[in-house]
Amino acid sequence: KVDYDVCSNYGNWLYSAGIGNDPRDNRKFNMIKQGLDYDGNGDYVRLWVPELQGIKGADIHTPWALSSAALSQAGVTLGETYPWPVVTSPEWSRHIHQRPGGSPHPRGRRGPAEHKDRGIDFYFSRKKDA
Repeated sequence: KVDYDVCSNYGNWLYSAGIGNDPRDNRKFNMIKQGLDYDGNGDYVRLWVPELQGIKGADIHTPWALSSAALSQAGVTLGETYPWPVVTSPEWSRHIHQRPGGSPHPRGRRGPAEHKDRGIDFYFSRKKDA
């Protein structure tokens, strides 16, 4: 099934490109967060990017953050069978948390307790790396 709404998709593409309509200053589209929120297990990515089919779960959203052993087990060689990222955004780091063993946490976060002391000011202040 393909979900296509011209107005919604065009608006989302403009927003992603940074020229959309958003009242918040310095707003950026976080592809990693969106992938984790709407494709938590990575099924959609696996459908369209067969080179990454061997990567299990949400790790598929950040293959460059996997250990070389995990990549090898999945049959992925960065720079050969799948490209290195052209850019990485500092905002992605808060969604790529390391767990014991060196691979990212499966959902890109550890749960609500991690952000328990962040009040509303964190989300609306200009300083984002608190």
